[in-house]
Amino acid sequence: MRFYTNTAIICVLMGLKTTFLCAQKQIETRTAVPLSLSEVWQKADAFSKAIQIKKTGLEASHHKVKDAYAERLPELSVGGNIEKATNIPIYENGLFHKPTQHEVIHTLYKINAEGYFNIYNGGKTNININKEEVLHEIATEQQNLTISEVRLMCAAYYLELKKSLMFKELIMKDIDEQEIQLKEIIAFQKHGVVLKSDVLRAELKLSRQKLSLVQIENDILLSNQKLNILIGEPDDNKVSPTEAIAPDQIVLKPYQEYLLESMDKSYPYRISEKETSLRKIELKNVKANVTPKIGLYGDFYFANPQIFLYPYNPHLYSLGIFGLKASFPISSFYHNKHKTKAAELELHQQEIAHSDSEDQLRKEVNEAYLRFKESIVRIAVAKANISQAMENYRIIKNTYFNQTSLITDLLDADVQLLETKFELATAQITAQYQYFKLQNVIGIL
Repeated sequence: MRFYTNTAIICVLMGLKTTFLCAQKQIETRTAVPLSLSEVWQKADAFSKAIQIKKTGLEASHHKVKDAYAERLPELSVGGNIEKATNIPIYENGLFHKPTQHEVIHTLYKINAEGYFNIYNGGKTNININKEEVLHEIATEQQNLTISEVRLMCAAYYLELKKSLMFKELIMKDIDEQEIQLKEIIAFQKHGVVLKSDVLRAELKLSRQKLSLVQIENDILLSNQKLNILIGEPDDNKVSPTEAIAPDQIVLKPYQEYLLESMDKSYPYRISEKETSLRKIELKNVKANVTPKIGLYGDFYFANPQIFLYPYNPHLYSLGIFGLKASFPISSFYHNKHKTKAAELELHQQEIAHSDSEDQLRKEVNEAYLRFKESIVRIAVAKANISQAMENYRIIKNTYFNQTSLITDLLDADVQLLETKFELATAQITAQYQYFKLQNVIGIL
């Protein structure tokens, strides 16, 4: 039974070693590309499809603004027609008798140009220009919001990759130490100082560490792929994080300063503010329906034959007509009543939504601010825990090899030490991410 257990453990260790070496060889065959977080952001700004979509929409809104200004120009059109006419039958003796044919000019044609210049239409042209300008401003803020969100996502993947690399370094160092320790336990077992079960438990612990290393290697590959997709690099490209802001370098300002800054720069809040302005413009546009329309118009044409004035003649002639045109939509008095009420309610609805966005902003800024402060405390606690875990591991290791403690105590002490190191790395990465999240909420990322 003992021989079967040893054989199984050896097979597991060999399998894990083979898997680990294959994964490690797969990664090491690619050259690592060192990138700072600012370089990652630059690449994401240029290659992110989400940002490209917003940029295209912004460019379209820019042309819509130009089109709205073009509405101030006069409307011009040209046209022409050519026609064939038959003789006119005249039924002198009734419908059932043969008519006489009255000869007419059979070919008629006309070429004309006409135009209309708006003088006043209730300010609808200017209202439409203001509307398109506000929509362009909203598109700009939406693009900036998308850039900020993509940068936050890049920071998350970048820091996740950095954390996995830190985990890899820690666990590889721990595996080296465990292998040395395993040799010591095997030597003690040969001299009959410790039991064979101690060796088996130490080997099992080491095999689990190697399996964890394989998982960490896969986490590195996945984080690389996610980051590469955002920055427009091939999926198998290996990114090497070079720098990120250290938590101890961050100077935290008072909460009220962050809140005031967010009210001025937060992208969702500014979008909500501009949507409120848009509802006001739409209300003005509806009210402008009950206004007169005044404009200049003109029509100039060449035609043949001359049938405009009597007597007619089969010759080419030209005529120009110019004038002032005015109209007033009387029906708008009763058609516009409910439209105006609906626009007023939509404005009131948006004002409530804007007030709600302010509440949400205060909540998000406060949460991001407190979470960042919390992550700083976690770093201090994690550093203290490492010191305690290292001292505990040193004591347990000495007592184990002095035969005053169990192998389970030694293995637990090693696990606790490694976990505290992982906790410190996690706390440091979390603090950096929370700082970027705070910047994203404020609108300065």
